[in-house]
Amino acid sequence: MKIMSTRFGEMEVMGEQLFKFSHGIPGFPEEKKFALIPLEEESPFSYLQSTTEANLTFLLVNPFAFFQDYEFTLEDEVAKELDISQSNPPQVFLIASIKEKLEDTTVNLLAPLVINRLNNTGKQIILDKPEYSIKHKLFPDGFPKEAVEGGT
Repeated sequence: MKIMSTRFGEMEVMGEQLFKFSHGIPGFPEEKKFALIPLEEESPFSYLQSTTEANLTFLLVNPFAFFQDYEFTLEDEVAKELDISQSNPPQVFLIASIKEKLEDTTVNLLAPLVINRLNNTGKQIILDKPEYSIKHKLFPDGFPKEAVEGGT
């Protein structure tokens, strides 16, 4: 399938990259189909590009690459809706907000995206975890030393 993106231009996406969010994403209820585009093979970053709105692209972060203690319980209703099980665990992403200074980038710990790679469905869920925030610094201690030395 060919889609347009203001970030990537016209691009061909494969069926396994397409995910349906039957309820949309909060703030974008009409946008229900997205392409998941990895930044690089082993990168903790990906993009979620709307297939119908070229201007709508989210930067996603694998939370476990940055927050080893990040955890939540997926409600049974959501697990059933997405067909998630112990034999088919979800993939979890956080939406990032890039700031003027990259080290000030934040992520939304309170509303992760949960996706099922087997049936290509997803949902953004809202957690009841007061210890999590919607603007948590991705790099609370600044950039990792190796990133700074690598010229980032």
